[in-house]
Parts: sequence; C-alpha cells; structure tokens
Amino acid sequence: MGDRMSDSRGRLLALHSALLGLHKKLLDSERAEYEAVHGRIPSPGAFLQLVIHDEWFTWLQAMSGLIVRIDLVGDAKGGVVAADANGILEQTRELLRPDENGQGFAKRYFDALERDPQIAASHAATLELLRGDIAS
Repeated sequence: MGDRMSDSRGRLLALHSALLGLHKKLLDSERAEYEAVHGRIPSPGAFLQLVIHDEWFTWLQAMSGLIVRIDLVGDAKGGVVAADANGILEQTRELLRPDENGQGFAKRYFDALERDPQIAASHAATLELLRGDIAS
C-alpha cells in the first residue's frame, strides 16, 4: 500500500510541476497579448495585481485553483488517496479541453494553444501525464 501511495504522490507531483510550467507559459503569453493592447506593464507588482483582479486574466484562475488543490491533496497527513488523485486527474482532463466554440477557460485556452507553440508543447506533455488512472 505504501508504494501505491508514493506512486500516487509522485504522479501528482509530476502533474503539479507540469501544470505550473503550463500556467507560467499561459501567463507569459497573456501578458504579451495584454501589453500589445494596453501598453507595457510597469512592474512585477502591477502584473500580479492584474493577474489577481483584471478580467483579462481571470480565466486562468481555474488552473490556479487546480494547482492549489494538488498542493492540498499532496500535503495531506494521511498521504495521497487514490480516489482523490484520480479525481484530480479527471478534473485536469476536463480543464485542459480546449474548445474553439466554447466559453471561458476552454475558449481562451484554445486561443492560447493556437497562438503559442510553447503552450501547445507543454499541453501535449501534460496530457501524457494524464493517461490512465491511479490504482487504488
């Protein structure tokens, strides 16, 4: 049972890392798009405030929340439960479904994938981590 828990934790850590990288690429891409429309963002602090409060960036909160959920499950005192890990895998699969005709995250994610090959490569690598469930 310990091996299964460590396998679950290891897989979640790998997913966490992949999502952090993807999130960073999305933030960088969105920043460039924002600056093309609104001009240069003057400081990292100003950028952080935009990410937190500006509608331009709110679609990324779904991914931020998922990353936090992985942190919480990974830090649980009882270890990672396969059912929790599988729930996160499914939630991630759902979130990372781009939709050209969709709304919210799905549409904005589709647009980002289309415009930035680095995001597309990171997306593909993250999907590899989502293959199959974690054995209970």
